[in-house]
This record gives sequence, structure tokens and C-alpha cells, in this order.
Amino acid sequence: MVSLAKKLITPIIKPSILIPKPTKFPDNQTTFIPFSQLQQIKHLESQLISTLQDCKNLAQIKQTHAYIIRKCLHQSSYIISKLIRMLAKINVPMRSYGVSVFSQVRYPNAFLYTALIRGYLNDGMLNESVVVYNSMRNDGTPPVSFTYTALLKGSASEMNVNLGRQLHGESVKLGGFSVDLFVGNVLIDMYIKCGCLDCGRRVFDEMPERDIISWTSLIDAYAKAGEMGSASELFRELPEKDMVAWTAMVTGFVQNSKPREALEYFERMQNAGVQADESMRENNVYSYSSMIIGLAIHGRASSAIELFEEMVKTDVRPNSVTFIGVLTACSHAGLVEQGKHFFETMESSYGVNPHVDHYNCMVDLLGRTGRLDEALDLIQSMPMEPNAGIWGALLGACRKYANPDIAEIAARNLFKLETANIGNYILLADVYAKAERWEDVMKVRKMIRKKALRKSPAFSWVEGEKGVIHEFYAGDITHPRSREITEALENLVNRLKINGYQPNLSSVVYDVSDEEKRRMLMNHSERLALAYALLTTDDGSAIRIVKNLRICEDCHLFMCGASQVTGRR
Repeated sequence: MVSLAKKLITPIIKPSILIPKPTKFPDNQTTFIPFSQLQQIKHLESQLISTLQDCKNLAQIKQTHAYIIRKCLHQSSYIISKLIRMLAKINVPMRSYGVSVFSQVRYPNAFLYTALIRGYLNDGMLNESVVVYNSMRNDGTPPVSFTYTALLKGSASEMNVNLGRQLHGESVKLGGFSVDLFVGNVLIDMYIKCGCLDCGRRVFDEMPERDIISWTSLIDAYAKAGEMGSASELFRELPEKDMVAWTAMVTGFVQNSKPREALEYFERMQNAGVQADESMRENNVYSYSSMIIGLAIHGRASSAIELFEEMVKTDVRPNSVTFIGVLTACSHAGLVEQGKHFFETMESSYGVNPHVDHYNCMVDLLGRTGRLDEALDLIQSMPMEPNAGIWGALLGACRKYANPDIAEIAARNLFKLETANIGNYILLADVYAKAERWEDVMKVRKMIRKKALRKSPAFSWVEGEKGVIHEFYAGDITHPRSREITEALENLVNRLKINGYQPNLSSVVYDVSDEEKRRMLMNHSERLALAYALLTTDDGSAIRIVKNLRICEDCHLFMCGASQVTGRR
């Protein structure tokens, strides 16, 4: 923490906005106060703190303030700090009453300055809080750790890494704070939130003392950044692994499309006997829900449902997110009756009210299995307004089952909700094309031209040799190895045909010959990316292709078949 901060020590820039200086009075000789009177003052201070704590509005705080003045305790930084914190708690702007109260204290201490800093931060006024800090330093009042943690949190919330770095430098320059655990943890959090993960790691490495927050903050940050190797390394070094740390790892693997590793860590967590107390119950629900969703979206529906059934046998109750995972699993596996059962019992058995996302899952489930009329009935019975996601799921199902009548209903609603989304028009044209209603296809295309909507060109990306990312577009012949890619793709198609692969020509929505449709499918960007990856990556290694648009039905079949014949994931 020190070595990083040495490079950052620069004066904090002073904003032009100023706060009133505390009223200064001539120094008087210190008056002797008997011990018995001191005890009475301390007792009165304790009562006033309790009274302030019970205040619910500004009027009550002002009444208490008047009593404080009457009892001559308006110079007590201890009491006035509490008063300012209560103003912030009930969201009274600091610029008015808070600054006025502060400015009447002759010699505010660090805690009173910090209370005003926090008040400004509570108002979203980061610049003003910095002014208070500068005033504090100019008056010779040394900050405390709470001063820096408050300002660093404010820097993080504003994504102001430059201010955060200057505060980091100040904390080290003044001495003592470089070894403060709480300041170190907030510094890690600030750098992570500002996108400087490497700086956060350097602070962590230089901390003489760390707690579970220090470890889990970095583990969670690495997981969210997709750096599961670094997250795993830190997790292995973590002395005591609690539910938060395990959950961060499980969730990280789920979010980074590694369901096998997520399941492994989840099982390890259970085998380790990690138990959640009351404060950790929500995280335990989150851990289960993340696992269920991860298994669901990666095609392991039975495992997702088994995990849900295991969960409900414990004292952990499923929440709204859990049911999204379970319904997604049913949708991907076509388990209509089970999906209906979960949807119908989520409220009656578990007290979870279905919201729009749950209806979306059910429409998707019914649509995938061809129950389009039933899906439409469910939408029309919803207690809330269907969103674009729900109508989009129905329209997508109509494309699969070539149902132009229901597609028109879905499309009309989508055109109102998403007037500029060309994808909805293209989907409707696809439905008409599947039904061989070519005149309607032309009408939709005229609508697209009239509205001046433009479709984003399809691109696919894949990692090649030495980690270089290669980009392909449909029909791309500009790649230096284009000829090799074409040959590799033709060879792969021949191998797939031996296994029974036949192109799904309905994926092409143009009124052209079948031969032309085959040629167009062959030139899809994801297939070119796949062929290049087969040429340049090691046998047996996984291939990850990213596409900016949705993959077509035939390409999905093609990729599944390619995985089987090449033995690659």
C-alpha cells in the first residue's frame, strides 16, 4: 500500500466552493471543573445522544438542539457530531442547517469534521466534502481512519479514481493509515469499482493484516472480470473460507460459463460443512440460485431441478431468482408439466409472487414446445402489462412453428414497445417466409425501408494463435488464410453429412434456390470462425466463439454436430 501510494502523493485540488469557518473566540484560561460536575456533564451528554438517536424529523432535532444550547453543550464535538449524523440520516441537506451548526463550534475535532464530510457525501456533494477535508487539514486537525474511509467511498461511488489516488497518497503521507485494515479494505474497493483491479491487488499484497473482506473483495472482482485463475489462486490461499467466499467462487464460475467447475466448488462447499447463520442466509440462497441458473442455461436441466429439490429440503427458502432458474431449466428441457407445477406452486407453497420475468419463462416454455395458443392465453391473463421480452419470446416461437396469425399479434405489440428494433421486423418476415407468404415478406421489408431501420452486420470473434482475436463476417474472404478456412469448412461439412447432417434451409428467409440457400448458410460468420479455430488451436481444446447477433437454427445444429465429430467443446 505504501509503495503504490508514494507515486500518488499530490495535493488535493481545492474546489471553489467554501464552507463557513468555525467561529473563533479569544483563548481563555482553562477553567477548573470539579470531578462531580464532569460526571454530570457526561451523564447529560449520554442522555442527549440517546434523545438525538430517537429523533424522527427536523423539528425534533431542532428542539433537541435548542436544549443543547440551553445546557451550554453546543461546543461539544461529541454531541454536535451526532446531531449532524442525524441530519444526514433523515436527509436534511448539509448546506443549510448542518453547516450552520458546524460553524458555531469553536474547536471541531476530527470526528465532527468527518460527520460533516459524510453529510455532504450523503447529499451526493463530493466536491464539498473535499473542501471540508482541506479545511480540516488547514486548521491542523489530523484526520482519523473514518475520514479516509468516507472520502474513499465517495470517490468510488463517483468513479473518481484520481481523487481516490490523491487520498491514498495523503493517508500514507500522514502516517499510520498504511497499516489500517479498514482503510486498506476501502482502498481495495475503491480501486476495483474504478476499474483499477491491479492497483487493488497491490494494496492487498502490501497490507500487513487482512480479513475476510479483503480476500473476498478481490476474489469477487477477479471473478467478475473473468479472471477465474486469479480468483481460484486467491481462494486457495484464503485461510478461512466462509459462505461469502464460496458463493463468490460458485457465482464466478457460473457467470463465466463454467458449470462443471461451479458444481465442483458447490459440492466442495457442502462437503466442507459450511453453514449459513441468519446473517448469511441470503447469500446461501444466492449461491443455490446461481448454481441452478448456471446449470439451467448450460443445458443441465435435470441437475438444476435436483439441486432445487435438495435446496427446499433445507431451511433455505427459494426466492424469486431461484424460480427463474428452475423455470429456465424446464424451458430448455421442454418440461412443460413440471414447469407449470413450479409456476403454480411458487406463490402458494413458497410465498413468491410471480412477476414479469417468471411469466417470460413460462411463455418461452410453452412457445418452445409449440403451445402457442396456450402461451397467448397466459399473456392475456397476466396481472401486469407484458413487456417486450414476453412478446419477443412468443414471436420467436411463432417463427419456429410457422404460425403467422399469432406472430402478427406479437409483432403489433412489439412494434409499439420497440419502434426502432429491426429484429422484430426481421422475425416477422421470417415467420411469413416459413409460411411461404412472400408478399407479406415484401411488405415487412418495405416497412423496414420506410422507417430507415438498419440491421447490424453479423460478426463473429474467436481467439487464435498467441491469444490474438480474429473477426469474421458473413461471406468473409479477406482473411489471410481464407483458402485454408474454406477447405477446412468443406471437410467438416463432409464429415457431418456422414453423420446424417442435412442443412435446415428454412433458416434462410430469402426466396432463392435451395443450392443458393446452402451456399449462404456455409458462409455464416460463426462457421468461418469455427473453421479457423480448428486450424489453429490444439486438438481437444475448447473453442469459444462470440457473435454479436443471435445464431440461426441451422448454425446451432451445425455447431452441435461439429462438437461431436471433432471431440471439441
